[in-house]
Amino acid sequence: MTPGKDETIAGSFRDPAGFVFRRDGVVFRHVAKSYGPVYDRLMTSGLYESLVRDGLLLPHEEVPAGPEDEQAHRMLKPVQVPFISYPYEWCFSQLRDSALVTLDIQIRAIEFGMSLKDASAYNIQLYGGRPTLVDTLSFEEYEEGYPWVAYRQFCQHFLAPLALMALRDVSLGRLLEVHLDGIPLALAARLLPLRSRLRPGLAMHLFSHARLQARQASKASRRADFRGRMSRKGLLTILNNLRSTVTSLSWDPEVSEWSDYYQGESYDDAGFDSKKGLVADYLRSLGPVEAWDIGANTGEFTRIAAGQGVRVISIDSDPGAIEISYREVARNRDAVVYPIVADLSNPSPASGWGNTERMSLLDRGPTDAVIALAVVHHLAITNNVPLEKIAQFCASLGQSLIVEYVPRKDPKVQRLLALRNHSFPGYNRESFEKAFGRYFSTERAAPITNSGRRLYLMSRPVSTRRE
Repeated sequence: MTPGKDETIAGSFRDPAGFVFRRDGVVFRHVAKSYGPVYDRLMTSGLYESLVRDGLLLPHEEVPAGPEDEQAHRMLKPVQVPFISYPYEWCFSQLRDSALVTLDIQIRAIEFGMSLKDASAYNIQLYGGRPTLVDTLSFEEYEEGYPWVAYRQFCQHFLAPLALMALRDVSLGRLLEVHLDGIPLALAARLLPLRSRLRPGLAMHLFSHARLQARQASKASRRADFRGRMSRKGLLTILNNLRSTVTSLSWDPEVSEWSDYYQGESYDDAGFDSKKGLVADYLRSLGPVEAWDIGANTGEFTRIAAGQGVRVISIDSDPGAIEISYREVARNRDAVVYPIVADLSNPSPASGWGNTERMSLLDRGPTDAVIALAVVHHLAITNNVPLEKIAQFCASLGQSLIVEYVPRKDPKVQRLLALRNHSFPGYNRESFEKAFGRYFSTERAAPITNSGRRLYLMSRPVSTRRE
């Protein structure tokens, strides 16, 4: 980007209160003059200080507006969020925690005479090890007598997917990737098991809400039509009931093949310690600011990198593994680990208006270092991806690579081969080194004790690096 040239962030164009942009690589927020009185109320009411103090709202500083910013009421420089993720990439607990944060903010806002005008899950990001509201312009002045204007949006963005994940199948959270404005309540009602209708909170906020939406779809309703129908006390009662409903939903991962991976037959204690030592040593030699741990499982090696102060995007396709990883992040308020659910064979695409509102997973790179442990054989055998394409994919993600080769005789590889109808003769160490050698130079390589596995430290030639 040309120095001084502004780059509007595509996902912020819908809000008439302002927009987000980058200037010289730094994110700023433009507050429109039309929103000025509401913004000033937020800042003088005490609500901003209260939310920031408790880690519920991303802090910002006001900065001088330049000549090019003459249409702004204020120019804000928010604390920079290192990595942006989306609700369809979150595990169950991260989505539920984000829902509870949204409700807690709304309940507190009412105490200060304000209200959230929207409850989009996209306004929440992981920051400082917990979900945090990042949209400072989400507020409006509270007017008693009106229901919560963002109620429907909250139920579609949070309640419906959480209910489906908890009561039907956790993988249904991925429906948010298709329904960017939240899962329609009528669809959720059809998909949920019949027994869920016996839950009072879901009966009111989801099933009855869906029927009410269907009745109102055939007639126009103005906000003024609801005047006087909802007292402050009544609204708080509904919000607290909604909070109890969200809290009552739970999901615990089963001990799957992958969440229990490290206790399998591929490593003994000496081998596992050897692998951990090599990864830690390779990371120290690289000294990256950020790394992507692809196929991270429950985050055992993610935490080794994080222990060295590296910011780690911890990626796995198993919602159970990421659930375990996220719970560890939340418990320790780990500010440098960002767990996300993503399938490397089909990573999150760019989406939204003009395919620009939500970035693809790859567009959020490249990173300094890629950690690819016990993942290449899965892509090569389970997904039938040639080794060269895997190497090319890793090269597109980062400048350096820590990658593990798992030999054909390894029990994990034998198990995968037993499920396929051909033997994958091209999967061997010679082919592995040749394929990755087209994109990387090998800096170091060492065997993992008592396993037959081998760990490589590789770097891309400077002339081929993506800026």
